Amino acid sequence: MPSSSQGVCSETVARRQFLNTPLDLRVAIFASEREGVVSTQELHWLGLDDAAIARRVRQGRLHRIYHGVYAVGHPAISLNGRFLAAVLACGDTAALSHYAAATIDGYLTWDDRQPDVTVLGTPRRHAGIRVHRARQLDERDVRRNLVIPRTTVARTLLDLADDLSDTALRRAVRQAQAMNRVGVRQIADVLTRANGRRGATRLAALIADGPAPTRSELEDVVLDLIDAAGFERPEINRRLGRVVPDLRWPAQRLTVECDSAQWHSGKLATEDDAERQARLEADGERVLRITWRQAVKQRRQTVARLAAAGAPHTLPRSSSA
Repeated sequence: MPSSSQGVCSETVARRQFLNTPLDLRVAIFASEREGVVSTQELHWLGLDDAAIARRVRQGRLHRIYHGVYAVGHPAISLNGRFLAAVLACGDTAALSHYAAATIDGYLTWDDRQPDVTVLGTPRRHAGIRVHRARQLDERDVRRNLVIPRTTVARTLLDLADDLSDTALRRAVRQAQAMNRVGVRQIADVLTRANGRRGATRLAALIADGPAPTRSELEDVVLDLIDAAGFERPEINRRLGRVVPDLRWPAQRLTVECDSAQWHSGKLATEDDAERQARLEADGERVLRITWRQAVKQRRQTVARLAAAGAPHTLPRSSSA
């Protein structure tokens, strides 16, 4: 087993070999591990002075993306490359945040808006970047050990709570939970540092009843209907043998399956649904299926069906149901 001194020696040799490669190859190798983009500061570290950078821009080897940030070889960078370029353009305290951070973490879908970057202090304006000023940015809320530094999922949700609609914020929080990107404890911890943020109350309300890791908008709507009607909150997407029921009250052995047209239309989906239901019923479960129409336009009837099936109540039934 090599000693620590041998490890340092190997690292030194590797760095010497890297610095002995031709300049353009050195830049290409570095950029290949950085989404194809590089900052002026990094180019200086790699051995290029300002004149050498300007010459390579004229030659088409470097392509300006933002002030002080270049794509190497060609300008057709990926979305992740665009995100990293935005962070590099905003300096050492910058971190990808808001919608952009949620997109790269996978629980929101990018809609071609400007990338969001949060910066400490008074930020410089950058065309094509939505820069957010933060008076304080706790290092517990930033992941700087990633190729693209970005806010934690919990901090990102707090930032989104200032901008998103109630429906969109609820979907983001629940999707992040369903993907195991964040837990209630992490969100609660960020809320302790919210310092009067206007979205904090909205975010706190969403986690007040515990985790709600729904996987679809229809599950959101049905869960909200269940909450509004005063039923106990069921288990959400928790595995039961070989099946993962959408919503379930274990004591009552009652399962609710949310039949969204997006996931439950077509012959194969119908066959999958039938097999899921057969497995659940074979395990002694009673299965109640709810469609979009029933959850939205037939709310009273749906609440009555849930009550008749034995869904447990904790509060008086809401008149809004």
